[in-house]
Amino acid sequence: MEKEEISRRTALEVAEVKLTIDGYEDIFSEFDPRPLSERGMAGDFLFEAERAIMSKSVEKIDFLMLLPEKKRDLRKEKTIRDRLNEYFKKHYEIMNKEKKKIVKKGAIFTISGIILMLAATILLFKFKQEDFMTSFFIILLEPGGWFLFWEGLDLIIFESKEKVSNLKFYKRMSKANIKFGSD
Repeated sequence: MEKEEISRRTALEVAEVKLTIDGYEDIFSEFDPRPLSERGMAGDFLFEAERAIMSKSVEKIDFLMLLPEKKRDLRKEKTIRDRLNEYFKKHYEIMNKEKKKIVKKGAIFTISGIILMLAATILLFKFKQEDFMTSFFIILLEPGGWFLFWEGLDLIIFESKEKVSNLKFYKRMSKANIKFGSD
């Protein structure tokens, strides 16, 4: 009974994703002549992997690629597994840096907008639009402040969220247990 409970709990914590491929070349771009250890990934492979991975609700994934037994080569599989691990970890780091960069830029815009609006408010209350230059700077600072404020919030809330899906996929794949098997 304990084994059954452990097996059930493991199934809930780890999802198995299977993709059937005709050969190792299905994983890589057919336009990339470099060796397997350096080749770029095929767009179709990445699309199908993302679709399959993101349909699972657990973070831990066993990613199994099935191909005909007669086409299997254990040395190639080790090289490919290493290449996939390297690729997904690298892209996870890139996407994470991009997201942080967008949030940082958004924060700078938002804070700059608040500073401009604060400067406009100080000018308005201190000088009460007594001269032409004060009025001009108030008119210049207010819309600039609002623009930076809202643009910054847009970056923080919406632009960074666009990266979340890709970031989640690459995070899952960078931690996935990549295996090969026969169909």
